[in-house]
This record gives sequence, C-alpha cells and structure tokens, in this order.
Amino acid sequence: MKFYISAAGIKRVTISSPGGAIGKVGGGGCAAARRFPGRTVLLLLLVLALVLPFVFVRFAFLVLESASVCDSPLDCMGLRLFRGGDTSLKIREELTRALVEETSQDGNGRGQKGSLESFDELVKEMTLKRRDIKAFASVTKKMLLQMERKVQSAKHHELVYWHLASHGVPKCLHCLSLRLTEEYSVNAMARTRLPPPESVSRLTDPSFHHVVILTDNVLAASVVVSSTVQNAVNPDKFVFHIVTDKKTYTPMHAWFAINSASSPVVEVKGLHQYDWPQEVNVRVKEMLEIHRLIWRRHYQNLKDSDYSFVEGTHHEQSLQALNPSCLALLNHLRIYIPKLFPDLDKIVLLDDDVVVQRDLSSLWETELNGNVVGAVVDTWCGSNCCPGRKYRDYFNFSHPLISSNLLQDDCAWVSGMNVFDLKAWRQTNITEAYSTWLRLSVSSGLQLWQPGALPPTLLAFKGLTQSLDPSWHVAGLGSRSIKPPEEILKSAAVLHFSGPAKPWLEISKPEVRSYWYRYVNSSNIFVRKCKIIN
Repeated sequence: MKFYISAAGIKRVTISSPGGAIGKVGGGGCAAARRFPGRTVLLLLLVLALVLPFVFVRFAFLVLESASVCDSPLDCMGLRLFRGGDTSLKIREELTRALVEETSQDGNGRGQKGSLESFDELVKEMTLKRRDIKAFASVTKKMLLQMERKVQSAKHHELVYWHLASHGVPKCLHCLSLRLTEEYSVNAMARTRLPPPESVSRLTDPSFHHVVILTDNVLAASVVVSSTVQNAVNPDKFVFHIVTDKKTYTPMHAWFAINSASSPVVEVKGLHQYDWPQEVNVRVKEMLEIHRLIWRRHYQNLKDSDYSFVEGTHHEQSLQALNPSCLALLNHLRIYIPKLFPDLDKIVLLDDDVVVQRDLSSLWETELNGNVVGAVVDTWCGSNCCPGRKYRDYFNFSHPLISSNLLQDDCAWVSGMNVFDLKAWRQTNITEAYSTWLRLSVSSGLQLWQPGALPPTLLAFKGLTQSLDPSWHVAGLGSRSIKPPEEILKSAAVLHFSGPAKPWLEISKPEVRSYWYRYVNSSNIFVRKCKIIN
C-alpha cells in the first residue's frame, strides 16, 4: 500500500513534543536553524587554539622590549601593532645620530681608565643604570677606542719582539762554530790548505766562474756553495771566494776543508789576511764611523718619537734599519770589492741568505752594455712593481740633495745576487762617489737616508746598472709583506731571504724555509750533533 502526502497549500506545520518544545518549520526558518552547524564551531575553536599562543608570545615580547626601547609599554605596543617597523627605523636613526655626535666630538677620552673592558660589562652598565641612547654611544665609543689602542699596542710590541728575535744567533749555530773550531785544533784535515796547491791557479783564471761571498755564517755559506754546485751544469767551472772575519775564519776553514767538494774550488780568506794600503784602512774606518753615526741618530729618533700608534708609519722598515748587520764590516766592504780581488774581471756576488735553484753560468755571459752592475729591478709582480723597494723607502726626499738626484717612485735595484764587471768598475769613480755621499750625509745632519749600506750604494751606482730578468732573483722572503706565488718560487734562479726572518731562524716562514733546508748537509756529524735539522 502506498501513501502520498502533498504539501501544496500548507503554509506552516506545528508539531508539539512531549517536552512542550515547539519547532517551527517554514520557508525561511529552516535556513536559520542551519546557520551555525557544530562542525563550523569546532573548526573555529581549533583555529583559536593554534593562534592564541602566538599572540600571547608576541604580546609578551612587546611588553619586555618596551622597558628599554619605548617610553611606555602602551606606546611601544601601539607603534608595533599599528605602525609596523617604524620603531626600528627610529631607533636606528637615533643611535646613528648619537654615534655621529660622539665621533664629531674631541677624542681626548682615548684610552681613559673609566672605559669598560668587556661586552659583559657593557650589558651590565646599560641594564642596571638604564642608560639612554646617547649614553650608550658615549660608553661604546670609549670602550672601542680603548680596545683599538690595546690592539695597536699589541701589534707594535709583537713587531718589535719579532725584529729583536732576528738579531740573535741560534744556539745550534753557536754549537756548530764551537765544534768546528775544536775540530780545527785537533784534526789536521780541518787545517788543510784551501784551495789545494794544484788548484791555486784557478783563483785568478778569468775562464772560470768566480763567485764572491762575504759572510760570517758558516751554515749559510755552506748552503750557498752546495746549492750552486748541485744546480750547476758544469760544477768544475766554479770558483768560490769566501771572505770572512777573523773570528769566523777558523770554523769556516774547517768546514770547507772537511766537506771539500770534488769539482769546484773554494777559497776561504779572513780580513786579517789582507794587506791593504794605509789609505784604504783609513777610508774603511771613516766609512764605518759614519754608518754608526747614521745608525745612532735613527735609533735616537725612534726612541724619542712616539710613533707607535700613528697610522702609515713604516714600523717594519724603521725597525729593520736597526739590525746589527747595518753596522757589520762585511756588509759594507762590497764597495771595496775591486780592491779585494784586484786580479778578477767579472764576478757574481751572492749574499749568505740566498739559495740557488738554477745554473748560474749564463750570468757570466750576460752583456752589461758598458754598465758596472747587473741586477734585478722589476720584480715578479710586474713593471715598476717593487713593494718596499722604491727610492722613497730608503731616502729623505724632503732634502734637496736627494730630490734633485732621484725620483721617489722609481724602483731600486735588488742587492744579494749581482753581476759586477770589475774591469769597468775600476775605470769609474764609484768608490770615491760612495765616500763623497757619506761625507755629504754628515754635513747634512745625517738625514739623507735610512741606516744601511744600500742607500749610498744606490747613489754611487746611479746610471751604471743593467737590468736583469726578474726570474733571476726573487727577494724579500724574509719579510712579512712579500708573498710570491709558489710557481714563482719554484722557477726562480735565486731565492733571497732578505728581511728579518732568515731561514735558519725560528721566525722564518715554514712555507719557504724548506727551499733552503734541502741544501743543508744533514749527513754531517756536526750538523746532527748541534740539532740544526729537527
């Protein structure tokens, strides 16, 4: 049976329930009853449960920040909630203005005792005393100035100590000299004549390659000789002339007598064995005395002047000029090489802090074009690139005697590996010009140049220098500021450890020290006993 109920014409249906509740169903009432279903309310509660914790945390941060940033919590909350990031811009502007005002004020507070020492003290000062932005800028400025002063002072002292370390002689080198001196007295072989009688004729033979070394360092001289011989195509063509002082003559002679090379000829001669005319002796003494006067004046100027914290001061060059080698006789005698070797016509002069990596034979075939000295001028870094070697680094260009003879931006030629045409030298007045410049320095108040033998040598050889290819000589390996690429170091004919950090010192650079130590005779019993190689 089927029932059909039709709602046509019915406007309202009223249903009574037992509880007395009356439900009304009509055309619009049904939509109102479904307006807030249970699922929607549940979803709304879930969203509020997720959002309210974040709102609470943000509100808490606003309240905490208002204590130090804004005038009041309400002001801070209003700014943050209704004006976005304007507060941070305002704070930044105020802080910048305060710092600029502090910077523009007189900096007499540099290094005051009241300055804070650490960041923790700064935070404590700001939180406990509730300082404003201006006070924060002032305290921060004093603190940073004091820290800057301490950093500069530490750098200066470290540089001074570094240079002082370069003045000493390592214990292992003392040990080597003492053991060789003892060996000279007890071992007849150590007293063997150098060179042997059958090779004496080579000492003046112009067909041989004559190398001159002026040194009082036995180990350094041995490295120069061994590195030159090992890299020579024809070692028996080389003749080494080693000139040393009276104190070092005995150990130097003992070393080369015991470790005599089979091919090259080595001559060891002490200054006490030269018989110079009285005139030369007087001029040498005068030269040394003037150099001592220049050195003392430079030392006194550094001692009296407070240059430690002045930016732009060449600390390293000023301190390097105080090295005792600036007063060493052997360092100044190179200007008298024609008199030391009157029978030689062409030589290569090597300093004792070099190591040879290529055959040097072609240097004796180099055409000097009428000049007296062949030297490297432009270095590996390019044309007119010579850091620390421009004329202004050596001379006082405020004096007319210097400014009228030299250009301050020109590069000075590098000493340490030079070819000298002694025959052409004897036809000039170079040695006399050197002495003249020394006397001019005295009459000018000792203010023409930095201490050392190179400045007056550059003046005396002006216009008589032939430039060599930069690959012949890479210098400055004993300095902090010069760091040639590894490929330049490997391809150079001569590596020169000019500067304070000599390769036999602990302050030398480990990355370049190995180039020198590979030529130390590690099999020698005295080298092992003195622990020269660890």
